[in-house]
Amino acid sequence: MAESFGIDPQRYDRARPRYPSELIARIVAGSPGPDVLDVGCGTGIAARQFQGAGCMVLGVDPDARMADYARQRGLTVEVATFETWQPAGRTFDAVIAAQSWHWVDPRGGAEKAARVLRPHGRLALFGHVFEPPPVIARPSAEAYRRAVPDSPFNAQGRSPLELYQAGYLAFAEAIAASGHFDQPEQWRYDWEQVYSRERWLDLLPTTGGMTRLSPDQTADILSAVGHAIDALGGELTVHFTTLATSAIRAGGS
Repeated sequence: MAESFGIDPQRYDRARPRYPSELIARIVAGSPGPDVLDVGCGTGIAARQFQGAGCMVLGVDPDARMADYARQRGLTVEVATFETWQPAGRTFDAVIAAQSWHWVDPRGGAEKAARVLRPHGRLALFGHVFEPPPVIARPSAEAYRRAVPDSPFNAQGRSPLELYQAGYLAFAEAIAASGHFDQPEQWRYDWEQVYSRERWLDLLPTTGGMTRLSPDQTADILSAVGHAIDALGGELTVHFTTLATSAIRAGGS
């Protein structure tokens, strides 16, 4: 699944939401310099925001399709998983992972991040979770269950936000357990965005539960969701929560 997002990098880059400017500014201000390593950079959405804030960014991603698209948008990218990527003596002021750290071995990732960070460098892991209004979420979930009845996404139990919060707490525990960082911090940003029917249906196929579906399965889900949005008048307001776990590399050398 980690490499399924590269099926349509143009759609991914177009549809995926950007990150809160306050979050970008907080990471930049809390790092000792402008050199950033973006782990699992994808098409470079977060990387371009950091470039816009004056940073020099190197991306690492295992998917050559995503890497090629990111290069077309002005990002230097090396194709590898973070675990196998070779830093070749390079070090950075910040290591970031936008919507990607759950694909990295948590303990090994923290160890490697510490090795490539300069003294007092910052590790920042962040991502979105979104919750459309119930009148959209219910028919969307029902259509997904009909299309993919045996999917593990159907049996999650907890809300998406609860699942993501648990995930970011686990990131913090692994970072702390590595012994290379000061106490990790948890940050949260809540915001809303209005979507037209077209824009929301453009976003859905880029999400993890849908990237590996057949065209017919995807069409059935999008049709059901589209009808629900039409009943709302053709647009919806989506609540987003951006969660982050961040820590400073301990020690002075």
